[in-house]
Amino acid sequence: MNQRVIYRLLLPTAVLGGALLLGGGLVYVRKVEPEDVQVVSVSLVLPRLDAQFDGYRIAQVSDLHTDSWMTPGRVLGLVNLVNAEEPDLVAITGDFATHSRFRSLIRHALGLAAPLRRLRAPDGVVAVLGNHDHKTDTQAIRRVLAASGAVELCNAVLTLRRDRAALHLCGVDDVREGTVDLDAVLRKLPEEGTAVLLGHEPDFADESAVAGRFDLQLSGHSHGGQVGLPLIRSLFLPKLSRRYPSGLYRVNGMYLYTNRGLGAHPRFRFNCRPEITVFTLRSS
Repeated sequence: MNQRVIYRLLLPTAVLGGALLLGGGLVYVRKVEPEDVQVVSVSLVLPRLDAQFDGYRIAQVSDLHTDSWMTPGRVLGLVNLVNAEEPDLVAITGDFATHSRFRSLIRHALGLAAPLRRLRAPDGVVAVLGNHDHKTDTQAIRRVLAASGAVELCNAVLTLRRDRAALHLCGVDDVREGTVDLDAVLRKLPEEGTAVLLGHEPDFADESAVAGRFDLQLSGHSHGGQVGLPLIRSLFLPKLSRRYPSGLYRVNGMYLYTNRGLGAHPRFRFNCRPEITVFTLRSS
């Protein structure tokens, strides 16, 4: 059998194999991995944490990016995953909505109040807004949060107490689209007690850590780059997430954690699973 005949026989097989591989890859990055949520457990020793708060558990959720795929029904399933971890507090670090140059998807975000109201934590739910929330409809998202029972920490401080011990939950407005005011937060923040800062963009840690008052910053925004390959991931990292794109960091003595988020915009993930993070805080 000459080479031309062999080529004619193998070419259709190769084309079919390539098409099946490509099709399977598309199904995986669009359907399989975006639904494969990873619950990540992180234990942190915070020197300023009082023994009264030793073992305190915070569940972080970020970047839901509601759309025709991330529906209220899907969010309710994620809420059930969070509740199963039995956290003391739930922290949501922005981008409830999805915005693009071609359309605003606020109608999907308006259905979030019902599933978010199902979150169960003794100390409730705190949240900050992200850049998509501001670009879509700031006031509408704030009404959704209010209806869900979440407390928005917009340049604000919420203090939890156990007898005389204090744990301060702080939040700044979105750095890119909001009116971030770290000085206002610092003015409201008592001098004593552990302080946890919520800020949508992780690279803001370069500024917040300088204050020397925050023990931990929780952020999202990056989606982990949506691709877990270093040379490709950088193509999908938005501004203010390129220094600290995913996971745990130390920035001038402050812990920073960047959550990979639960949604994606656009919707695909490869080697970068969506994430719920559960922090256990330990005193020294």
